[in-house]
Amino acid sequence: MTTFADRIIEFNKQLDFHGLLPHDIRIMNPYRENPLALTCSSAFYKKYYNDNNPRHLILGINPGRFGSAMTGVSFTDPKRMVAKCGIPFPGQMTHEPSSEYVYEMIEAYGGIQEFYSKFYIHSVCPLGFTIKSLKSKEVNYNYYDNTDLLKAAYPFIVENLEKQIAIGFETDVCFCFGTGKNESFLRKLNNEKRYFKEIIPLEHPRYIMQYKSKNKSDYIKKYLDAFKKI
Repeated sequence: MTTFADRIIEFNKQLDFHGLLPHDIRIMNPYRENPLALTCSSAFYKKYYNDNNPRHLILGINPGRFGSAMTGVSFTDPKRMVAKCGIPFPGQMTHEPSSEYVYEMIEAYGGIQEFYSKFYIHSVCPLGFTIKSLKSKEVNYNYYDNTDLLKAAYPFIVENLEKQIAIGFETDVCFCFGTGKNESFLRKLNNEKRYFKEIIPLEHPRYIMQYKSKNKSDYIKKYLDAFKKI
């Protein structure tokens, strides 16, 4: 019998985007572009998901450059991968504020083993995007930031959201990181497709760290209270 680890790793390996992207927007596919990401994420999933325990989905927006684009694991930057998860990462030690918040929350929940035995974090759009800034540097870009991008990514999002659900996650409740456009898109899609009975939105970790860091403990409590509902 296959485990969650087996199915998640296969899901990541098959990710490939063939849509026509708007000018200056680039797809990020760490599982094909970065050998470290596939190796590291596979070790992570074999360590924490090598079973078939009931788990619920938590869906973020799309991967960012300094977190899952590096490690292949959502909201897990190289620093947290090494220090918290105990998995080697021989590449650049990038820092992502969202990852810092998520791992503080996980510690408050009861620790990594406890949290990952009940939840799986990924994204509405499982691959990320970048766009060139005015300084010609690539910056993170969200799937909903551009109408043409959303149109191009829509079939890919639907196909791979269905594949993620088919891995075997519970569908009574789905948690959504992002109480703005990400929630709005997911709710609209769910109203049409009926993937989940309920969607519970939570403020996105990046928003909390960027704008509400003084109230971080309040948001962690809000997360934990929400997770108690399942």
